[in-house]
Amino acid sequence: MERSKTIKLAERRIFSDSFKPLYNEGMRLVEQAAEYLDGPGRADARGLSRMAATLYAAESMRLTTRLMQIASWLLLQRAANSGEMTRDQVAVEKAKVRLDTASAPESVAGWDELPEAFLSLVHRSLSLQKLVRRMDEEIYGAGSIHTAIASHRSNPVNDQISLLNTAFARG
Repeated sequence: MERSKTIKLAERRIFSDSFKPLYNEGMRLVEQAAEYLDGPGRADARGLSRMAATLYAAESMRLTTRLMQIASWLLLQRAANSGEMTRDQVAVEKAKVRLDTASAPESVAGWDELPEAFLSLVHRSLSLQKLVRRMDEEIYGAGSIHTAIASHRSNPVNDQISLLNTAFARG
């Protein structure tokens, strides 16, 4: 009974106007990463040693995956905030979102050769993922339904496409 009186600050933030800056920050980071990877990042990668170039390619994939998962989570919260989806629908759909994309340790060979602009994107994405993950755990609980569903999914790419279609009300 006491639990029902507890105010969850993350939940209040998500379901209020104060969610908009977080949403904008996440989407802006997605855009900045895409612009960098498609533009200056290509040129920067050509100048790397073989070891650093391999690390850059792997970290680019991790960065992209991490940001798409964060964007999916943010889109679902926005849909709930605007009334496009119920909180129960969001809870089911967000079960497909993984907020645990790690990065290589900074001590790995080649890390110190990676471009500063790229490393900035990686660090910012990890910070945002940590914040979103904390909010997710506060709102939905650490042992929420997403843990069970995520471990049984058959195709993460199809799940991601389905999630984005749902968030944009096309599915």
